[in-house]
Amino acid sequence: MAVRIRSQFHTEGPRSAATLASVVAILGWKLAVDAIKQMRDAGYDIDIGRPYFDFVCEFLVFMAIAADRIAYQRLAPDKRAAFTAALAKRMAEIVEENNDMLLGAAEPDASRRHFIDLFNRRGGEYAEFDYGPEGPDFGFNRLFAACLREGLPEKDRLWAIDQVMAIEAPEALKALEKTLAGLLGEDAGSPRRERATVSGE
Repeated sequence: MAVRIRSQFHTEGPRSAATLASVVAILGWKLAVDAIKQMRDAGYDIDIGRPYFDFVCEFLVFMAIAADRIAYQRLAPDKRAAFTAALAKRMAEIVEENNDMLLGAAEPDASRRHFIDLFNRRGGEYAEFDYGPEGPDFGFNRLFAACLREGLPEKDRLWAIDQVMAIEAPEALKALEKTLAGLLGEDAGSPRRERATVSGE
């Protein structure tokens, strides 16, 4: 992926959850757009409109939940919850800000609410799978691939799982983990397993 990764700040000291979330959200957006380009180059049809919108939303949700799992390993529970909530909200804002490009036209705030609902729903589904220090298990990536496949034309669904699991997911997670390693390098705390949910308000 030809995406520039920001993994360090020029200033020292702790960063707010909102600051960290903003960096990761922008990275997620760039990776989502780049993944669409790669899949189009590989012959998959992802048209502007609902297919493009659904792909971006699923991709960003995957990034947010993966970031939450990584933060679990690096942050104290309260910092992790604040980071994950801020990340989901910032991603929802980015989707809303770009809804003209994604959908062509949308009811105000509908895109943001859709993303928050999707994030909360998928969180329970991804919770069935593990994401440890060595990365996600098979089921975690398989669920992501299955979710992306649903938005593709019937002709593209047969090979989509392989494309996503072999190329899109590993490349995106490599970029995400590198970024978070730099951003969270100085933040440590005792972890606890709990996933933040986000209010649509």
